Amino acid sequence: MPELPEVETVRRGLSRVTLYKPVRGGNVLLERSIAHPVSVTDFLAAIMGAEITTWQRRGKYLLAVLARQNQPAGWLGCHLRMTGQLLWVEQSMPVSSHCRVRLFFDNDRELRYVDQRTFGRLWWVPPASPPETVMTGLQRLGPEPFADQFSLSYMQTWFARRQRPVKNALLDQAMVAGIGNIYADEALFLSGIRPKVRCDRISQLRLKRLHTSIRKVLNDSIEAGGTTFSDFRDIHGTNGNYGGVAWVYDREDEPCRVCSTPIKRIKLAGRSAHYCPNCQK
Repeated sequence: MPELPEVETVRRGLSRVTLYKPVRGGNVLLERSIAHPVSVTDFLAAIMGAEITTWQRRGKYLLAVLARQNQPAGWLGCHLRMTGQLLWVEQSMPVSSHCRVRLFFDNDRELRYVDQRTFGRLWWVPPASPPETVMTGLQRLGPEPFADQFSLSYMQTWFARRQRPVKNALLDQAMVAGIGNIYADEALFLSGIRPKVRCDRISQLRLKRLHTSIRKVLNDSIEAGGTTFSDFRDIHGTNGNYGGVAWVYDREDEPCRVCSTPIKRIKLAGRSAHYCPNCQK
C-alpha cells in the first residue's frame, strides 16, 4: 500500500501539472471506485468545469481543492489503498484493463485512476461539507509526522499508556498518520529498537531516537520518490527509488548494511516485520 512518501510524491507531481486546468469531461469505468456521491453521473457533473487550485495530503489521503469561476466547488478526494495509481497521460495512450476512472483536461491530457485490486476510492465532497464528514476515514487520523503536534512529549504520553509492540503502534493511524509497514521497519532500525518491544518499556532516550528516525526515513523516501516494491508509480509511471537503499524492509536473510548480520523477518498482528538482530535490541 502506498504510504506517506508515495502519496506525497504523487501530490507533488499532480501539483506541477494539473493546477488551474479545468476538467473538461470524464468517464467512470468501474462505478464502485466512486465512494461519493452514489450516482456516477452526479460525481462527474460535480467536477465538470472545475479547476484544481491546490493538492493537499492528509495521511495517505489526497485532497484536491476545486473552484469554478473563482467560487468554491468542493473537494476531489482519493485514497489509493493497495494498488491505486494516478497517472497523467495523453488521451491517445491505450487504456489498460485496470483503469477505473478517466478525467479529461485540455491539450489532450487526462488523469487516469488505475487500480488493479479495486480497493481504492474517489470522493467528491460538496463545498459546504468539511471533507471529514464525507471521507470519514479522515476522522480517525492522528497528527502528521512533520507537524508540531507530533512532538516527543506527545509520543511519550501515547506510548506510556500502551503495552502493545512498538511496530503495531507505528502502524496505528490514530497515533500518527501516514506510516505503514515499510517506514515503520526502517524507523525502528535507525532507532535501534526491535519491532516486538513494548511501547511502555521504551526509554525516553530511545523514544527520542525513534521520533527523529521517523522523520528522517520519511524525508529520505520522499526525496527518492517513494518506494516501489510492486505497484507504486508516480504520475508519469516512474518507479520510486527508496527500495534500493532500504535498511531492512523486504531484505530477509540479506546482510545488514551496518553489521552484515542476516536480516530477520517475523509476523506481528498478521504483518511482516523486518529487523537486524544485532543492531536492534
